[in-house]
Amino acid sequence: MKIFFIGFMGCGKTTWSRKLAAHLDYAFIDLDHVLEEKAGMTIAEYFTTHGQDAFRQLESSILKETEYPENAVISTGGGLPCFFDNMQWMNANGQTLYIKLSPKTLAERLDKGKADRPLIRGLHGEELINFIAQKLAEREGFYEQATHIVNGIDMSVEMLAGVVT
Repeated sequence: MKIFFIGFMGCGKTTWSRKLAAHLDYAFIDLDHVLEEKAGMTIAEYFTTHGQDAFRQLESSILKETEYPENAVISTGGGLPCFFDNMQWMNANGQTLYIKLSPKTLAERLDKGKADRPLIRGLHGEELINFIAQKLAEREGFYEQATHIVNGIDMSVEMLAGVVT
């Protein structure tokens, strides 16, 4: 079984997908790391050098061309489900799990690591919360297509395992 974690940046996709993979004894794959290895640069550098359109194309190609083990938990980029047919592809090729959090909670989590995130670099306070709220409104229609939707507050690996198995 393949389990794709989706949700806005800062919701905990990488952390929780890694924990769930270890708990289930599945392979763990971080698509952002796969992308950086193939591109030979960080996502922020790729975004700056080639722009968002080229990044989204590469991200979609990596999603669909990566060879996944039979049992794997995959962490995806926050925008990946919202472009091309990526959400439909993930749902057709495994289960999707959306970690849902409020804009305020996401802003609090993201405030410290903004330098590595091109979309929010330079945003602070209410400006950051408003940006996240706007992006979430745009993306929610894609995220809500997930096989499973979980509240990102008070999660446990046992709860996640119960949701997907």
